[in-house]
Formats: sequence, structure tokens, C-alpha cells
Amino acid sequence: MRIRKKYRKVLIYVLLLNILVLLFLVYYKFVSSIPDEIKIMVDTEENFDFNIPMEANIETEEVGAISVNDLKVPSNQIKINLNEPFRLTSSRKGKYSVNLKLFGLINFKNISLDVIEASELIPCGNPIGIYVETDGILVLGSGRITGEDGLNYEPITNKLKSGDYILAINNTPVLRKKDLINEIQNCNGKDITLLIRRNEEKITVRVTPVRTASGSYKIGAWIRDNTQGIGTLTFISPDGQFGALGHGITDIDTGLLMEVKAGTIYGAEIMSIIKGKEGEPGELIGMIRQSDKYKLGSITNNTYQGIFGKIIGLNEINNNRIISSEPLEMGLKQEVERGKATIRCTIEENVEDYEIEIESVDISNSNHSKGMVIRITDQRLLDLTGGIVQGMSGSPIIQNNKIIGAVTHVFIQDSTKGYGTFIENMVNNLE
Repeated sequence: MRIRKKYRKVLIYVLLLNILVLLFLVYYKFVSSIPDEIKIMVDTEENFDFNIPMEANIETEEVGAISVNDLKVPSNQIKINLNEPFRLTSSRKGKYSVNLKLFGLINFKNISLDVIEASELIPCGNPIGIYVETDGILVLGSGRITGEDGLNYEPITNKLKSGDYILAINNTPVLRKKDLINEIQNCNGKDITLLIRRNEEKITVRVTPVRTASGSYKIGAWIRDNTQGIGTLTFISPDGQFGALGHGITDIDTGLLMEVKAGTIYGAEIMSIIKGKEGEPGELIGMIRQSDKYKLGSITNNTYQGIFGKIIGLNEINNNRIISSEPLEMGLKQEVERGKATIRCTIEENVEDYEIEIESVDISNSNHSKGMVIRITDQRLLDLTGGIVQGMSGSPIIQNNKIIGAVTHVFIQDSTKGYGTFIENMVNNLE
């Protein structure tokens, strides 16, 4: 009898566990199916099919501004059944709140409905050289110092951390590594006070420099104040703003998004190609034309969706052969379809379009830089690069004659495949 009771308890526990797992999977399916934000364009019909047992209430003070399934709803609270396909249209720009209810009863999630003007972007695909200066001196890590007495010291242990930004030393602002090094040398071994920024909070720490056998003073911090590299220009807006990369510039040592004070994009030339293969991502090797003649624009923002800024002048851009096509309408994420598309990039001398397949689409925005899984199908590109390689990040993705996204990452184990971000995620960062 006791053994039977134990078996019953075990079976009950297993059953409860299975129920909990099932509920979690259902919850995850709902969460991954629904974005935090939906955009539609003024006077443009947008189709949606979430196929989930929920009701949505769209709250608006502008009665009659939104149409559902071609019918204007004369109410400030519009109900939509998300278990069936529906169409949305709005005659006015604005932001609206959408409240989701599971089975029409349980409050589940609030999402933002943003009605915007239809816009066009110039898709580029040109290689660019990127140079950025950090907003403060970035701390990469710490190391041991051998003092003139032969002993090892670690002056910044438990005081500075990887990812900190040094802003000032002894109340003197420092903008460059050499400024910080000079100030440390001038302290003559006395304690120094460092003003640092850590996770947007400013704090002060006191550090004692160590005198080495050569007579110089050190604090044992690995630091950086700038970085540079090659990427791809994604688009230029009609008012002269640009977006590039599709993902942020992260520090190679800390892996953190770099806080940028200033930066510049330059024209660049692809010199050679390292083909990608299983386990080893390839790379475009380029030369940055880092002179005023080839300066294309100024970087104002480094975000998780890419770098953004202002073009120095459309005439200069035309002279540098950056604009090679007419503007295209921006495609919203709900318009993206699985199937054929193209990416635009420069592998040899000219900007070319190459065929790809969009294998999956995730409009939930759970990861802003990984909304699409794409696969290179164009044999020309496969022969040249083996697929997606470093330096192609930012290549615009075009489908149905609309710019819908940009290439962001490559699959390490399969260079023919990678991720793309939706273009609306990038446009959100324009000023």
C-alpha cells in the first residue's frame, strides 16, 4: 500500500509538472507572437493575423480615427478579436494604447500602436570606415604592476571595473588616454581621485599609483579612448540622416556597447576577402580613407540597432558614389514575408544586389537585432565570400521593392545564414 501511495504521489507531481510546462509553453508562444510595438502608416491598410485566443482594446480619444476591417468604429475603445485576421487603417498620425486580454478576460499585455507618415529611404550598401571616440576613457580591465621594490601591486582592484568610464582625475577633465597617463605621472606617487561613470551613475574613487623600476607611475588599468573598423552603410533619409551596421559598436574586450562622444564615417575600399566557413566567420578587409576629402558624415548615436548621424552633404555623397539608387518605401515588420528577397552590398568594386531567402520572421521584438533569419542563395556571393562575413553588417534587405531591414549577424557554424533587423527598429533611432 505504501508503495502504491508513493507511486500515486510521483504520478501527481509529474502531472502537475507537465501542466506547468504546458502553461509556460502556451505563455511563451503568446509572448513571442506579440510585439511590444506595432507601427502602421497613415491611410495605409495593414493586415494582421496573430491567431491567438485574445481580445485587444484600442483606446483613443480621437473617435473615428481608426478603422477595423474597413469599418470606422465610432467609439474611443475599439475591440478586436486576435483569433481571426483583421485589418487596421488610421486617418491620423498618433500613438495609441492597445490592451490585450487573454480569452477576453485576463489582462495580459499593453502594446503601443504608433501611426506614422509613409516614408522613403535611400538604400545604400556601400562600405564605410568607422571611427569613434568614447565618452570618457573606457576601462577594459586591470593588471598587476611590479613596483620598484620588486613586489606586485593591483591599485585599482575593487575600485575600477571593466566598462567604467574615467571622466576626470583630481577634478581635471580627461579626454584622451595620454592626458590621463600624463596626470598620473605628475602625481609623484600621491593618491589621485578619479571621477568615473558606471551604469550612468557618477562616483569618485581614490587610487594610489605605483612607482615602477623605470621611475614611472602606473595604476594598472587597461584603457581605450577610440576604436575604428569597417561596416556597411544601410540607408540615407531624405533629410540627410544615415543609419549603418544594424547593431551597435561594442568593445572587443568587454563586449559592452560603447558610449560614444563623437565619431565619423569615411569612404572605404574593400581590399581582400576572407571567406567564411564552418566555425570561422569570414571578413571583408578594407582600407579606410580617413581624410576630410572622404569624410561622409558625423556619428551622433551608437545604439543596439546601429550607428546613426548626419551626412555632411548630399552633393559630397553623390560625388563619392554612395547614392546608387532611388529612394524606396520603408516596409514595416508585419509586411515582411518568408521567401525571396535581396541584400545590397559591395564585395568587389560596385554595389550589387544578391538573392537571399528569408527563412523565419519574429515580429515580437524580443531581440531587436535578430528579427529575421536569412540565408544567402545567390551563387555569386557564395563563391566570393562563402555567405555572410564581417563587414557586411548593415547591408540593406529589400523585398517587394521596399527596404525592410539590414543584415546584423552571421551564424558561426553556417556562414550562409544569419540574422537581420527590421528597418523600423533602425529608423526609431533617427533624430
